[in-house]
Amino acid sequence: MKITLLVFGIVKEILKNRTMDLELPEHATTADLKATLHSQYPALQQLAVYRIGVNGEYSAENAVLQDGDEVAIIPPVSGG
Repeated sequence: MKITLLVFGIVKEILKNRTMDLELPEHATTADLKATLHSQYPALQQLAVYRIGVNGEYSAENAVLQDGDEVAIIPPVSGG
């Protein structure tokens, strides 16, 4: 299946892209996505935490992804 990945902040710098299409096995979960990204982009593992959003909503750790989903990687945000 193919998903569209949207990335922000430091994650954009790590992946060297703001958007990309990514092929995953059928019935892959958000945890599978994280494992795939960590193997392809080891620097991503340096982030203490980041959230995943699927189709505009925050997602659970093991949510099943569907073909055509839009998945956002949302890094921690600080402000002052």
